[in-house]
Amino acid sequence: MIATLGALAWLFGVVAFGAIVPIVPTGAAVSGAAALAFHENHPATIVFVIAAGAAGAYAGDLVMYAACRLGGEQLARRVRWLRDEEHLASVKERLQRSQVPVLLVSRLIPGGRVPVLLAAAFVGLAWRTFVVANVPACALWASVYAAIGVAGGSIFPEPWEGVVAAVLLILIVNQSISWWTKRRESRTPATES
Repeated sequence: MIATLGALAWLFGVVAFGAIVPIVPTGAAVSGAAALAFHENHPATIVFVIAAGAAGAYAGDLVMYAACRLGGEQLARRVRWLRDEEHLASVKERLQRSQVPVLLVSRLIPGGRVPVLLAAAFVGLAWRTFVVANVPACALWASVYAAIGVAGGSIFPEPWEGVVAAVLLILIVNQSISWWTKRRESRTPATES
């Protein structure tokens, strides 16, 4: 039990850190933890993995949102959160039209969370709206990635195989979506010209 609590604390820390420093594959961490939890044959452990992942994501998002609200665009540029200002402008427009749905979906799209957090902070989205809307977004995100981990864990007999399969699946899906998005964006200007 102590080992499980320690692993959940580490998962919380990794996901919170990854939410602030977006180079850490937080989805893969949740999927891998869920795959390991599946092999323990204690369904409650999977629920705890989802809770730890969601709580870590939520805490990291709050820190990042607060930093962007206080430090503004200058801080975002300095720590390299702000990279594509054109994309940020379109996210600001979508966020002003429908705040809560954009916040909910942003966590599920690879590379979508950071621009939405920045846009929300720069637009001046109310703290209350962000705090409330981010709870279900983080819970949904952790549940989806845990489900991928459980699927990987259920296919393979050894825990390590399930973890590797879940992590590879997450990386493949993320890279495929990024490739598809970049390809679509590169075709859009050519079509408009």
